[in-house]
Amino acid sequence: MRTSLNRRHILAGIGASSALGSIALPAIAQSKANLVIVGGGFGGATAARYLKRLAPNANVTLIESNSKFISCPFSNLVIASERTLNQQTFSYVNLVKAGITLVHEKATNIDGPSRTVTLTSGKTLTYDRLVLSPGVDFRWDTLEGYDEAAAQVMPHAWKAGPQTQMLRDQLRAMEDGGLVVMSVPPAPFRCPPGPYERASLIGHYLKTQKPKSKLLILDAKDKFSKMPLFQEAWAKHYPDHIEWRGAADDGTVTRVDATTKTLSTDFEDIKADVANVIPPQQAGLIARTSGVADGTGWCPVDAITFESTLRPNIHVIGDASIAAPMPKSAFSANLQAKVCAIQIAVLLAGDAPEATLLNNTCYSFTTPNEAVSIAGVYRNSDGAFASVLGAGGISPLAADDSIRTAEAAQAKDWFAAIIADTLG
Repeated sequence: MRTSLNRRHILAGIGASSALGSIALPAIAQSKANLVIVGGGFGGATAARYLKRLAPNANVTLIESNSKFISCPFSNLVIASERTLNQQTFSYVNLVKAGITLVHEKATNIDGPSRTVTLTSGKTLTYDRLVLSPGVDFRWDTLEGYDEAAAQVMPHAWKAGPQTQMLRDQLRAMEDGGLVVMSVPPAPFRCPPGPYERASLIGHYLKTQKPKSKLLILDAKDKFSKMPLFQEAWAKHYPDHIEWRGAADDGTVTRVDATTKTLSTDFEDIKADVANVIPPQQAGLIARTSGVADGTGWCPVDAITFESTLRPNIHVIGDASIAAPMPKSAFSANLQAKVCAIQIAVLLAGDAPEATLLNNTCYSFTTPNEAVSIAGVYRNSDGAFASVLGAGGISPLAADDSIRTAEAAQAKDWFAAIIADTLG
């Protein structure tokens, strides 16, 4: 049961934050600062848009190597052949129209003391404030046998694009009666409920297109996000098509062999017809080489401004940041970007940043027409992120089908809203 802080309040975080109205906009508008953002995903693109809105006289530059934005949310529907990759692909053109300088290169080096960013072309940009939103990279060295070459045979599909299409194509090409095996890593990783939404949609694909086939989930954890809701859906819709094994049931994959598509646990070798191996993760490379990541591979930040606690004048948002209990999600990245932009604008105006409330809502499809959700609210006072007890909520168990279909419709509305808020 949701509290009075219901979905309507949670989704309000997608739009322009009410905190915008509390900033001394005329003072901020006079700023001539150089503001550089690295990474054009839900975090970086949103940060660029809001920084330009709050400081229209500032030079706002977004560095993103890809010419198009491909969304990870809803990409599991592509894998299940319910959506096309073209429907996941969006243009950056509206950011340019808003006055943002878009640079389609990679940032190869960040020099904190000189406040410079070096690009692949050798060009150097200077900044007064830098926002890093580099997303995640994979820890290729942590799962024996799984590297970039192996991912071309056993796709991870955890970065939307060619890998998404590869996994979809492998499922389509598999003969009916085949075994699909998914390996889920230990936390933390991008989109905690993502593997289980994917499992649900693969289960639907198998049930409707290859009914003699089965999906086996090998999980390095014994509990996962929305676990009762997913298990209820699997028992209802896919009792013959999905099997989940947790860590206590020998579910941890310890090595893989791409030549035979074999996944091994401590006690069993399992040969797959299609293997989806989701590797352990860490902050994107530029965050690690620029000194804003700690020994965990993730980036500690000030909870109010998202400024790195390791390097001044560099802010880290989205999946790369350490912001638990906020999950690594598109919703979190988008909202963190807006809060970060507001706080940078406050700092440029010479004022002191103030604590805010943050939130997250995550929808997961259990069938192409049904979904479940979880929402959380977080405070960032006292120098740390913390959940607001009693706020947010989760979809009810044993709900009527109409509730699940309504949440699927809300998920589609959310997706349209966050794309518009991110890219204009």
